[in-house]
Amino acid sequence: MYLVGAGPGDPELLTIKAGRLLQQADVVVYDRLISQDVLGLVAPGVSKIFVGKAPGHHHASQESINKMLVRLARAGHQVVRLKGGDPFVFGRGGEEALYLVRHAVDFEVVPGITAALACGAYAGIPLTHRGLSRHLHLVAGHCRGDIPLDLDWEALADPDATVVFYMALTNLDEVRKQLLTAGLAGDLPVALVESGTTNHQRCVNTTLDDMLVAVREHRIGSPAVVIIGRVAALARELAWFTPDGAPQPALLDDVSSYA
Repeated sequence: MYLVGAGPGDPELLTIKAGRLLQQADVVVYDRLISQDVLGLVAPGVSKIFVGKAPGHHHASQESINKMLVRLARAGHQVVRLKGGDPFVFGRGGEEALYLVRHAVDFEVVPGITAALACGAYAGIPLTHRGLSRHLHLVAGHCRGDIPLDLDWEALADPDATVVFYMALTNLDEVRKQLLTAGLAGDLPVALVESGTTNHQRCVNTTLDDMLVAVREHRIGSPAVVIIGRVAALARELAWFTPDGAPQPALLDDVSSYA
């Protein structure tokens, strides 16, 4: 059993080991955010099982996925559990690994590039930068069901840090209010990166005050990461990636330059 990170979408960002395992697998169990380009690397004739989850709609419950993995492994199949980004960064890979351990199933973890790193890099945003950001926070922007976000907002409201929110679009108003209340400046730069590293990538540069307006005006949708901090302003100078067919530059300015 292999818990494999598929990275952020660009198949060329897969590790060599991940690519080899996709060729050797008997069964690939994959999530919603796995790109078709990555699935195209699976060897012909291999069984592919979709178990994706979307907000408010789960194709398969986590418990049923866990049981499926054990059943497939015990049947003697070489199974690749393919997860977007990195299996152990907001991917429930830890939950699945614990279930495998508790049912005596051997496994290996193959790391993948997580969305914060990849989307930052492809948007021209170094997540840490001398004089701008000394700390990095990776934060899940939603909780299960209707549970409100329960975060240490005071710790996150550090002007010398970069905060990257995953899966936060539905709670972005709460994120904005809490960070402003905790003391962050309204003109702090923010980058909204949709479908990072793919030919559908868009990066909207805005501020903490205006990021909800930017989401509505530019119709930013999932998957997207929200990068908050002074380093986000560097995208204006360092944006290098242009998706196929997109006009130059890939960056969409939403506010005047941040000085």
